[in-house]
Amino acid sequence: MAHEHAQPLHPDTMVIHAGQRPEPVTGAVMPPIFTSSTYAQRSPGEHTGFEYSRSHNPTRYALERMMARLEGSTLTEAQDVTFGGFAFASGLAAMDCVLELLSAGDEVVCMDDVYGGTNRQFQKVKARSQGLKVKFVDLTDPANLSKAMTSKTSLVWLETPTNPTLKLVDLAAISAMAKKISPSVLVVCDNTFCSPMNQQPLALGCDIAMHSATKYLGGHSDVVGGMLVTGNADLAAKLRFHQNAVGAVMGPFDAYLVLRGIKTLAIRMQRHNASGVKVAQWLESKRGQGVERVIYPGLSSHPQHSLAKRQMKGMGGMITFFIEGGLDQARAFLENTRLFTLAESLGGVESLIEHPAIMTHASVPPAMRQELGISDTLIRLSVGIEDSGDLIADLERALAAATHAGSTGTGRVRATV
Repeated sequence: MAHEHAQPLHPDTMVIHAGQRPEPVTGAVMPPIFTSSTYAQRSPGEHTGFEYSRSHNPTRYALERMMARLEGSTLTEAQDVTFGGFAFASGLAAMDCVLELLSAGDEVVCMDDVYGGTNRQFQKVKARSQGLKVKFVDLTDPANLSKAMTSKTSLVWLETPTNPTLKLVDLAAISAMAKKISPSVLVVCDNTFCSPMNQQPLALGCDIAMHSATKYLGGHSDVVGGMLVTGNADLAAKLRFHQNAVGAVMGPFDAYLVLRGIKTLAIRMQRHNASGVKVAQWLESKRGQGVERVIYPGLSSHPQHSLAKRQMKGMGGMITFFIEGGLDQARAFLENTRLFTLAESLGGVESLIEHPAIMTHASVPPAMRQELGISDTLIRLSVGIEDSGDLIADLERALAAATHAGSTGTGRVRATV
């Protein structure tokens, strides 16, 4: 049985203790890695709560209980053994489990700007294999939901801030409107960019919060995983059935690594938030000097800045900006950073930089990329926990290289470290 505290705990404390207790046999403070695939039974069908590791694993349970509490689920162990938390082999595997709740031919409304893999799963997998009818809608304006959704819509899939153009969705307004149109509709929010430290979708009316655990939760770019959390007992029972029946569960080593990462999530997010603001402000100060435009919820120039302040506890480490010039300038910038590593993914302790049109969002149809503004000059930053001054100096060198590339007509220029 997981240890529960009578008094509500601050999130900074919860990342250490929520849903956790010392291992009962040895007293181990950190949950051990249980690798056994099967467990001894006293009599046929009579076991200790662990039967087969796809269905039950103590290490995974520890992570699932932690995430359930961080996302605000109040389910008891009697209602669901892991309080409504579920861990998967990847974020896309977590998404797939949600989609298994739907029936063939169901209608889905999805935020238009989402992770490229989410777009791909809807358009190139589930539209064919499940016959899902997916409408991609700009839900920055809640009124657009009422135009797109019908009483037959089974799922509203949200992402906020969006990947990569950092648009925001008013979760409370959209959730309330969706339930008014169809009380049975599922409202799911991909909360990867925020983590539970910066945003809690369940508290704002969503049915399920989803995460790529690869990102801020793990936090060290050394594990791939996905999470779902619900505070609804009936929905938890359905997710538990599909998690077990489909079987794309997170392994015990990965669960241990993600849980280990979460122990420092609160202090890491404080640094991501603080440095994100500083880097975004610096980039905006370079408008007309190599930078065309900066998109960051924490800037007053963001069109939904007031919503960000209302809905998010911190603004995160994700920044998108448009560099002046064209692909040559973008390429020169990307090739000339030293601390920002040119790589896909985000949310690790190290700073990363990438080109969505060529990298993370290449699977999004070109016409849709153009409509969303994912152009050749769009660059996405994941600000890590390094010294912000060093990060800004790194970007300044790269910007100088990009400006030089514009004057020489080539992107193959190396900045001096």
